Amino acid sequence: MVPRLPAGLWACTFPPVLWGVGRGRVRVETILWGVLIVGLSVALALLGFAAARRFVPFDLRETHKSNTAVMFGALYVLYGLIVGFLAYFVAYQYDTAQKTAQTEAGSVEEIHGLAEGFPEAKRRELQGLAEAYARAVVEEGWPLMREGRSSAKVENISGEFRSAVLDFEFRTERENALYAQALTLVADLDEGRALRLQEAREGIPSILWVVLVLGGLVTVIFTYLLGIRAEGLHAFMISAYTVVLALILYAIRALDYPFDGLVQISSDAFEAALSRMESSGGR
Repeated sequence: MVPRLPAGLWACTFPPVLWGVGRGRVRVETILWGVLIVGLSVALALLGFAAARRFVPFDLRETHKSNTAVMFGALYVLYGLIVGFLAYFVAYQYDTAQKTAQTEAGSVEEIHGLAEGFPEAKRRELQGLAEAYARAVVEEGWPLMREGRSSAKVENISGEFRSAVLDFEFRTERENALYAQALTLVADLDEGRALRLQEAREGIPSILWVVLVLGGLVTVIFTYLLGIRAEGLHAFMISAYTVVLALILYAIRALDYPFDGLVQISSDAFEAALSRMESSGGR
């Protein structure tokens, strides 16, 4: 896994006046880092081109331009396949993580609604636990997850949830059906939480990031060797290629960790579920 910077380090990088709350803060942060990284990448690429012009004269580049173009084409295609696959992977991972959070929040809300059919005492207990679980995820679980940690409070409430359902003694066929549904929903809730925490910790392996960065560096260097007489046009082509490459790699990095990366999945699903449960007036 790729080492992650502490959450507080991002906020210290730019003036506080730029920061809002929640998703707005993330958007500003993402744009600023994107501009900085792309700009720095282009500057380094052009510095490298200036150095290459001194050590590899144009006559030599023009003499071997056919062979260079063939090699560059092969490298470009091979590297493009790797980048394309990883871009698809992180986008799919991000979408899956978002759906996992929504499913978990939905399970909590379903249990809250299902509790309406239980006897009064058990109804109050289950609905109270459902609201407490959603509140704990929003207030404690989500911030800790952004640091790669799990919430003991959420784990404890989950255990209480399970025990509350298992301790229920049904007396009628209807209560038996409710009991079975509640057991299924609690199992779904546990599974959803486990998947969410797993997705929060997993990212692209470090060895693949080495391949991405070194591969990108090699393809940029190969653009220096193309036999283009107009130096201004050559520099523009190098800059354009570097901008696209840096943007793609930055997008992959931004989506790599869905819950604590530059583009974070918010706790909106749990906040909305909590709001609906509290306003239902069941208790």
